[in-house]
Amino acid sequence: MQRLRVITFFSLAVILCAGICLSAEDAPRRIPLDEFILTAAQNDTEFEAILINELKLKYSKDLVIPARDIVLSVRNQYDFITNQDRNEPEFGVSLSKLFPYTGTSVSAEYTTYPTFSNDVNSSAMGVTLSQSIARNAFGKATRMLDKIVGLEIDVARHQIIEAYEDYLATVMLAYINWYESYQKLDIAESSYKENLKLLDNIRERQKNKIALEVDVNKISLQVYDKEESLVSTKETYDRQLNIIKTILRYEGDEILAPVNPESFFAYAVSFDEDFKTFKDNSRTYKILDLLEKRGVFEVAKDADDLLPSINLLAGAEMQGKRDTLFESDNMLYLGVSLDWPVYPNQVERAEYEISKIALEETRLSNINIHFRLYRDVKNLYLSLQQEKTLVEIARKKNVLARSVLEDEAENYMYGKIVLNDFIQAVNAHDETRRSIETRNAQINRLMLERLRILDLLVTRHQINERPDITIQGGK
Repeated sequence: MQRLRVITFFSLAVILCAGICLSAEDAPRRIPLDEFILTAAQNDTEFEAILINELKLKYSKDLVIPARDIVLSVRNQYDFITNQDRNEPEFGVSLSKLFPYTGTSVSAEYTTYPTFSNDVNSSAMGVTLSQSIARNAFGKATRMLDKIVGLEIDVARHQIIEAYEDYLATVMLAYINWYESYQKLDIAESSYKENLKLLDNIRERQKNKIALEVDVNKISLQVYDKEESLVSTKETYDRQLNIIKTILRYEGDEILAPVNPESFFAYAVSFDEDFKTFKDNSRTYKILDLLEKRGVFEVAKDADDLLPSINLLAGAEMQGKRDTLFESDNMLYLGVSLDWPVYPNQVERAEYEISKIALEETRLSNINIHFRLYRDVKNLYLSLQQEKTLVEIARKKNVLARSVLEDEAENYMYGKIVLNDFIQAVNAHDETRRSIETRNAQINRLMLERLRILDLLVTRHQINERPDITIQGGK
């Protein structure tokens, strides 16, 4: 007998050690939410696809502001003077440059060309300076255009951060869904195992003539229901896990598991304080302000386009013989040029009126957006308050359901209740457990949405300071 006990002890020890080793080998790699966020931001190329749009912005002004290039023009041709039976080369070269922010242009030109009166080529060289003084006076319209494009760039930068934040919210939502499905899978597995034990117990009671065959069948149906629920819950979890692996760009073999993200969202909220801060400091309201400023500059620029195009001209010119300006005549000149569609000036007038309408439309839109945001944020806080109340109710129901289940298990054991009452207690307890997880997940979703809608989820500094973190495992 003593020998049997020793063998039994060592057998149990081997089984226990094997179980511990297996457990250690199969232990999942737990990824808390903060690590998940940092890893996703580093590995998920969707983030890079959003941020790469910012590289285009540094070229925006170059596409819109008049070019400041030095332009070289060269012309070379051969002239045939048919009535004099001769041919001569003709050549011209010029340099020009625009200074868009002052409305000034400068050009210099040299040409050599044949004349009809004699066989000697003539040449000319000149320099011209042009300065706008009415439309785009001294570069005024160009500077306004520069401000307009600058505002558009600022809006685009804010919108890129918004897009980054929206995708980050999607990523975090995937984690919340992952944790919810993980918890519900745990509930489904434990419920299935508990009902299997119950089935074994009922079969044993049937052997002892305590339970009827119908009781065994009822519990068997209950087990099938739990197994069916487990299969469905497992499929949901696997889908969520695949989403997580895609976000992390994970191709390893480790078993990944989430950590309760509740602490990430566990802080007090106040609608009045939060909305005031949102209105005063958020990207959303900065964008609205920038759009209105852009509209003001558009109106001013289109008003400038109604003015005539008047330019002061100044220059010098030399004309002489041969290619070397031999025996040249010199000339200085001052003048003015005017280009003005006097009536009805329909295109510029239409653009001006449309820009005024667009500005008023922007102002009205901003007012409407403000009230929509106020409504949406207020409703979000009401939903959050409701879910917190409901999860407390669910916890209280769970405590009662567990107590009822324990009592009903004892009552059924002593034949005080029928099996249906006990099954009902089992299902009620499972339902309250699932309800708690559903409510907790919904609270986390609402807290996440609060961060997103109030522009609190990510900042420009956080985007610039993303660390090099990876979770890639071996393939």
